[in-house]
Amino acid sequence: MTTQKHWSWRRLWPVGLIVLGAALAIMLDLGRFLNLDSLRLYHGALREFVAAHYLLAMLCFVAIYAVVVALSLPGGVPLTLSGGYLFGAIVGTGLVVAGATLGAVTLFLAARSSLAVPLRARAGPWLGRLEAGFRQDAWSYMLILRLVPLFPFFVVNLVPAFLGVSLHCYAVTTFFGIIPGTFVYALVGSGLGDVLAAGDEISLDSILSPAIIVGLIGLALLAALPIVVRQIKKARNRKHE
Repeated sequence: MTTQKHWSWRRLWPVGLIVLGAALAIMLDLGRFLNLDSLRLYHGALREFVAAHYLLAMLCFVAIYAVVVALSLPGGVPLTLSGGYLFGAIVGTGLVVAGATLGAVTLFLAARSSLAVPLRARAGPWLGRLEAGFRQDAWSYMLILRLVPLFPFFVVNLVPAFLGVSLHCYAVTTFFGIIPGTFVYALVGSGLGDVLAAGDEISLDSILSPAIIVGLIGLALLAALPIVVRQIKKARNRKHE
């Protein structure tokens, strides 16, 4: 029994590091740099740094984005807009997707290694049934969750770790699933030059227009097609039995 407890506590260190990092970020009030006011105040200095150290700036941006996602800190939208502003829509999208995927995978692995086993032991058989259903169409479910932000990003990052989703499926669907939404924000960010130069307030109300929302929902419906087809086949098979 003592060995089992000791082993369990040792398994918690990855999540412990993430919790400690998040707590330090809150104590140091790093969130004040992850908002649109910071972009408005420091956009000139950021542009100069990118122009003078382009590759270093890209690496720093990816690293910062990965840390923000891994620690589940708020600020994804302002960072994505900043990426579009500083690097352009295409490069900015690539950097955001790389950073977000890296951070999400880090959180996924930490949660899976630390919390998945004790959660299964305490959840009972219902979690096993949910896991079996999710695994059957994991690729489609993950794409739907990534394409349409029905739930907070950190929730979608964590839950698959407890439902038996493979690392390969998780990483690939995260990478490709967030591209459309990321590109929308990066594209908006790439056009903020005049607004920032004038010192005007930046509003997010007009970013996700009805047309963009409909487009994202359409992509999610396409991702759901395999699930629908599978259910139709099951219904037909039951009728023939």
